[in-house]
Amino acid sequence: MTGTSRTRRSRLAYAGVSVMAAVGVMTGVAPVASAAVPPGLQEFYGQKPTWKPCADEGPLAELQCATLTVPMNYRKPGDERIAVTISKLPAKDPAKRRGVLLLNPGGPGGEGVDLPLAFADRPIAQVYDMIGFDPRGVGRSTPLECENTPSIASLPSRPTDEQFAVFTAQARSDEAACERAAGGLRPYINTPNTARDMDVIRGVLGEKKINYLGFSYGTYLGAVFGSLFPASLDRNVLDSAVSPDWIWREQFKQQAVAMRQNTEAMFKWIGERNSVYGLGTSQAEVFATTEALAAKLATKPIEDPLYGTVDRSAYDLIVGFISRFRPAWDEQGRMIKAFKAASDGTLATESAEVRDAVKAAKLVKELGIANTFNGVFQTVTCEADWPQDLQIYYSDMRLFREKNPYGFGVLRAAPTECTFRSFKPADRVTDLKRSGYQTGLVIQAEGDANTQYDGGPAMATRLKDQLVSVADDGTHGLYTRNACASTIIDNYLVNGVLPGSRVTCPGDPRPDIPADEQAAGRSARAPQADVTDSVQRFISEKRLGKGVF
Repeated sequence: MTGTSRTRRSRLAYAGVSVMAAVGVMTGVAPVASAAVPPGLQEFYGQKPTWKPCADEGPLAELQCATLTVPMNYRKPGDERIAVTISKLPAKDPAKRRGVLLLNPGGPGGEGVDLPLAFADRPIAQVYDMIGFDPRGVGRSTPLECENTPSIASLPSRPTDEQFAVFTAQARSDEAACERAAGGLRPYINTPNTARDMDVIRGVLGEKKINYLGFSYGTYLGAVFGSLFPASLDRNVLDSAVSPDWIWREQFKQQAVAMRQNTEAMFKWIGERNSVYGLGTSQAEVFATTEALAAKLATKPIEDPLYGTVDRSAYDLIVGFISRFRPAWDEQGRMIKAFKAASDGTLATESAEVRDAVKAAKLVKELGIANTFNGVFQTVTCEADWPQDLQIYYSDMRLFREKNPYGFGVLRAAPTECTFRSFKPADRVTDLKRSGYQTGLVIQAEGDANTQYDGGPAMATRLKDQLVSVADDGTHGLYTRNACASTIIDNYLVNGVLPGSRVTCPGDPRPDIPADEQAAGRSARAPQADVTDSVQRFISEKRLGKGVF
């Protein structure tokens, strides 16, 4: 789901339409045709971009940037204006150029100006001008800021009923702080307005249509753009899709569900290798062992002089996060084994094994910490109505603390800023549909814990797109990371060739450690791996799908 903010999510010890008539997308009004400039918006569509290097030196110097002006409120385009910054990496083979490819990394709140550089060596760079942009409210565009607020109290991964009120109080405080700093901009930071900005970008670039590649939340943005401006969209790929039926609270909850599913698969794998990890001979036994460990850490955390405390909340977080990475399961098994030994007193807390495990815990904690607080995530995810009855949240929290405590866990069932939304959204949630633009691709990994797998089939069905599933893999953002899916995406975007309506690609392999019955007569022990490798990879690659989605 980088780009996260220092809000209630990051304070955890275990942590992440009614539209203006002029645009022609009000209820009962036909979507805008690409050839038409919506009334009152000619000055915005007719802008001439002034391109200059995005930076004086470094990788960004390879990109050209321009800043456009767009209405803050598309209902009143003559009133306040805001800035949207775009970038361009021209097609490397001008003779084969087939237009522009807009890119979005997700978030909501992901900065995208530098995103073309991530794909500069892919086949798409030969035929497209790749266009990145910082959406409204983000980065080099007019920013939306929220105030940081102090933590009211620690938010544990398995709170008691009495502690639910702390989650609620923190959410109220965070919403009030965001509203204090947001000025008049906040009601107009939403997905439909970002889609309208994208059509302005299309017009400014002089293109009849755009092509689109969006990741995570960017899949929803792409679907909204196609619904509002179907004649403006050509080829399109939605990588790691949000479910059209989960906007937005259910999408939060499904992250915890996905982490539990990954944990179940990992514990089954570990149980089949008890000779290596010694945590039990079945999924049920491994669960029992780790639950006993979590209970001990709740009352007797492991202390490390360099990295501090690893308690049950930190343990729940790292189990949920690392379980998504199949190649890291060996590291995870050895880490749990080291934690258990330290907790049992059979392994010194200052030993190398425990230090590696605690280091991994610290790295995972840092996923939720940022030095700045951009408020787009806290605003866009409030564009849909959230329940007002706190008992709905508390009932879900009771279930999640028992069944889904891993990773973001119970936090995904708790009240958020959106529960106490203090602004009125300018638009209703868009009714997603595909009518008037060509069939696209939806790409989804089976173990994705940012956008749970079921969202992919749901989005593909809603838009009648082709679905590419990546089996037994928790990767979020498959393009460039999965060879099979990447080849399919390149062939579609470059050559226009669709895969079958339902295609399955293999995912990252599990560790090459035989199950106990397969290892009879020979050692099953693999060399000790660095438990931090996969976590560091997750941090370094988190630029796709910034924020939580």
